[in-house]
Amino acid sequence: MTTDPSTGIIAHAIQLAVAPVFLLTGVAGLLAVMANRLARIIDRARSVDQAWSGLGPHARAAARTELGNLERRRRVSSWSINYCTMAALLICLVIVTLFAEEFFTVNLKWLASALFVAAMLALIGGLTCFLREVYLATHTISFDPSRFED
Repeated sequence: MTTDPSTGIIAHAIQLAVAPVFLLTGVAGLLAVMANRLARIIDRARSVDQAWSGLGPHARAAARTELGNLERRRRVSSWSINYCTMAALLICLVIVTLFAEEFFTVNLKWLASALFVAAMLALIGGLTCFLREVYLATHTISFDPSRFED
């Protein structure tokens, strides 16, 4: 039985693509967390909006402050998702480049390297924005613990 020589090429291309695929899986997990945080921000803003008509003057002032904080968090969270999505797309292009290099026997290592570096820069941007959003979430919350005392 003869073996197809292209089978070795396919196997090698898959071996090269395994690491970026695992990285892609990790970025997908990060995106899920970030999307969940964004959904919670939007849900909270909607609940404040719905309660607006029943709020008194002091509660409306507090609600305005909270809405401003939520808007800042929403913007940063959105940027985080954008950067991480760009990283995921660039990782996909790395995988395609590695396969193209194997199948067409052309040297695309420079392109794969440049795409990988760009993906890491986008991921750094996404994680930086994520860190900023978490900071905003933990430093803009305000509640009065004395309200809960009997």
